[in-house]
Formats: sequence, C-alpha cells, structure tokens
Amino acid sequence: MPLLGPADPLPHVPRRILVAGNAGSGKSTLCRRIAGRHGVRYVELDRLYWGPQWTPRPEFGAEVAAFAEGDRWVTEYQYKEVRGALAARADTVVWLDHPFPTVMGRLVSRTVRRRARRVELWNGNQEPSLWSVFTDPEHILRWGWKTYGRSRARVRALVDQVVVVRLSGQGQVERWLDGPLAAVGEERAR
Repeated sequence: MPLLGPADPLPHVPRRILVAGNAGSGKSTLCRRIAGRHGVRYVELDRLYWGPQWTPRPEFGAEVAAFAEGDRWVTEYQYKEVRGALAARADTVVWLDHPFPTVMGRLVSRTVRRRARRVELWNGNQEPSLWSVFTDPEHILRWGWKTYGRSRARVRALVDQVVVVRLSGQGQVERWLDGPLAAVGEERAR
C-alpha cells in the first residue's frame, strides 16, 4: 500500500478512517473536521474508554467492535486492546507525524488550559493536578513524552496493510483537507 503525502490524490473514497499520532498531535480535532467535511460518523474513543474517576469501562471493546462493523466512520487509532480490530476494518489511516516540539507544546498547552478551566472531559473526569506530573508515571504529559517514538513505529507498521497519509505540521493538514480529501468528497457527491 502507498504512503501518501498531503498533496497525493487518494486512491479511493475513504469510508473507515483512523487518525493516528501521539498524544497532543490533534487526532480528535482532525477526526471532528473529517467527519464534518466528509460526512462520516465520528466516534471518540476516549469517551467510550473512560468511565467515572478515570476507570476503564468494561463495555469498551464491545462498543468499538460494534461501530467498527459500520460502513462509514472516523476515529482515533489508540488503545492497544482495539487497535487490531480497527486497523483490520480501516481503509485509510491519516498519520499526524508532527515534530516532537509541536506535539509536546500542544499537549502542555491543552493540559494546562483544561486544568485551569476545570474542563469536564469524559464521564465527569477532569485533568488531575499539574503537580501530579511529578508523581504519576501515567500523567498525560509523561505519557506523551515516553510514547512519541512508539506511536511512530506503530503507524509505520501499517503501511503494508492500508493506505497511510502522512502529515507533518498544520500546514500539511490543511493542504490535505482542502486538497485530496475535498477532491474525493466531490467525487462522492456526483
């Protein structure tokens, strides 16, 4: 399968799309934008995974399997227990391969903003105290730092299985949305 860039035409109209990238790369934001522009259903995996008090929901795997059987969707490529099932159904992966400083800058900014505003995330959860970055090895900032290389390797492994579109930097994201994705949307509308 081809590894495409931001200007390369898509070989098909994407119907089941995974958006991959490190924590803080903009996966959920891009999923929402793809859903809005391309008319596919967006399913946010964090909303399905996290129950109250940051506990994983036991029905997560079954819920993901159910929506993955659908014909048109977009979601994030994350959570080890469902990645295989999602990759098996996906026809397109959009890889947000932003530089490390970009990703960490976004992640820090987002985390601080959410904590300061006490934003409710999923099922009543909020970002923990910023001081917990020093005590919690699973804090999102530490997680983003330590998984950067792993998430890149995971996506590279998909290139032989599915069409992967690699985007590095927000400019490339915008070019892809306005170019190749818009072009297949016009085809679908005909």
